[in-house]
Amino acid sequence: MTATRVDAELIRRLPKAVLHDHLDGGLRPATVVELADAVGHTLPTTDPGELAAWYYAAANSGDLVRYIATFEHTLAVMQTREGLLRTAEEYVLDLAADGVVYGEVRYAPELMLNGGLTLPEVVETVQEGLAAGMAKAAAAGTPVRVGTLLCGMRMFDRVREAADLAVAFRDAGVVGFDIAGAEDGFPPADHLAAFEHLRRENVPFTIHAGEAHGLPSIHQALQVCGAQRIGHGVRITDDIPDLAAGKLGRLAGWVRDRRIALEMCPTSNLQTGAATSIAEHPITALKDLGFRVTLNTDNRLVSGTTMTREMSLLVEQAGWSVEDLRTVTVNALKSAFLPFDERNALIRDVVLPGYEAAL
Repeated sequence: MTATRVDAELIRRLPKAVLHDHLDGGLRPATVVELADAVGHTLPTTDPGELAAWYYAAANSGDLVRYIATFEHTLAVMQTREGLLRTAEEYVLDLAADGVVYGEVRYAPELMLNGGLTLPEVVETVQEGLAAGMAKAAAAGTPVRVGTLLCGMRMFDRVREAADLAVAFRDAGVVGFDIAGAEDGFPPADHLAAFEHLRRENVPFTIHAGEAHGLPSIHQALQVCGAQRIGHGVRITDDIPDLAAGKLGRLAGWVRDRRIALEMCPTSNLQTGAATSIAEHPITALKDLGFRVTLNTDNRLVSGTTMTREMSLLVEQAGWSVEDLRTVTVNALKSAFLPFDERNALIRDVVLPGYEAAL
């Protein structure tokens, strides 16, 4: 099957996996409106359609810091038990409706304390909401498994606390760790003690790097901090002077040869200025060079996207085939923070048969 014959409905049916998706960046617009009214928070507009458009326009600035600033309104409605339960459950149901069979959701508990919840209570509540969503999705015949990544905010001083939470809840749905927030000026090695603690405790982690800052952030995330995956990583191309020729620098070679997954988010990268177009996004060249690229949404509300849309854009504008979509889906599961046998089972029993059935 050629790329030109792949339509959105076929793509919607394909089994998908997403590794890089922020809970507070993927709320339903109508839910934001309802919860904001309940807590007395003022929004730019109370019309769900207009709010969705506002998010997309506000985030489409070409600047990561301004992109992050749009989260003020989603976080405002995620400070109570009710808000967290609802948004976590709906998160799972929205993934299921998009054909996602495995997802990893990330969020920073420290940003959800204004309603009086403690850090452990935030994690417990989100896990309760995710479990409710998974139960409903399974009952509806669209099962999806969701693991949690806890984030520390790299520009604040509670990263070690977040790492301790990841260790404490690793047998209760938390599968890994990340640091998030403004990248430039806040190097990952500032939090080396937290990453060393996670390594000692056998908790895997990814690090946002190579998005708003270049090769030094990727090098530090991997070679100093020991990340098993890289969030975004588009700037790895700075170490590949000629993408067409495919001659790799030492860091790029390390990333490819050791199968370090790159959690790439095309639409989000266009919004923050990390890429110029879908057609020229590095994900295609890196895929063709044998890097373990994965496809992700980053923030579905803020970027106005879904996994179906991300796949469709690559098919329409970058010439991807169904085989390419299958490759990045299998890549994601190979690098998921799950036990090896469980990853293999998802690939063998769900993803590969799902692609065969769709075709």
